[in-house]
Amino acid sequence: MTTHDDHGQPIGDPVPDWAPVPVPEVATLNGRYCTLERLDPARHADDLYAAHATAPDDRDWTYLPVGPFATRESFEDWAVEASRSADPRHYAVVDNATGAALGTLSLMRHDPENGVIEVGYVVFSRALQRTPSSTEAQYLLMRHAFDDLGYRRYEWKCHSLNAPSRRAAERLGFTYEGTFRHAAVVKGRNRDTAWYALIDEDWPRVRAAFEAWLDPANFTAEGKQIEPLRTR
Repeated sequence: MTTHDDHGQPIGDPVPDWAPVPVPEVATLNGRYCTLERLDPARHADDLYAAHATAPDDRDWTYLPVGPFATRESFEDWAVEASRSADPRHYAVVDNATGAALGTLSLMRHDPENGVIEVGYVVFSRALQRTPSSTEAQYLLMRHAFDDLGYRRYEWKCHSLNAPSRRAAERLGFTYEGTFRHAAVVKGRNRDTAWYALIDEDWPRVRAAFEAWLDPANFTAEGKQIEPLRTR
């Protein structure tokens, strides 16, 4: 049912008792397969650089505003700067089995007044991609935003030409909302930005799908999934 005002104009549904939500401050988010730790160059930079250095090419950095990094020193310079940032708030993805940091991602564009936040700067090494930890890392940030902090909207934005990122957004349950043309200039080239989002009404269904997929019973002894993630 559409809500109308005294003039007969359609208006948004009321959000009773809404109040601004907190900005992210937690340092650690614990999962079954991985742990998210606030990025700390002293603890994570060596592992991260080594993990990225095993890739045969630098395609993982193509659509990002930073990287690739030719040297350990240049990567550490970025990690130091990123670790000092409150927004984006960068986390290292630490594999629980080995204790090694294998990728990073962040919570960014914090808008606590309206309950909106974005996941971004997702840079997963080849050792992390297509593993239970890579999916769980996304789940841990989503759960923190919705369940712990009370956000209403959780966004994913990417270069419109970044097909792997768009497929990931759809797999993780985000809804495509449109493309902002000429949204930015990144590395000297135009970027049209594709917008995706989850809202609080989507979250119970998506959370249940994640929890079913992450259950150890959904994996073979070799760590292969038995059933795919079904967020729709």
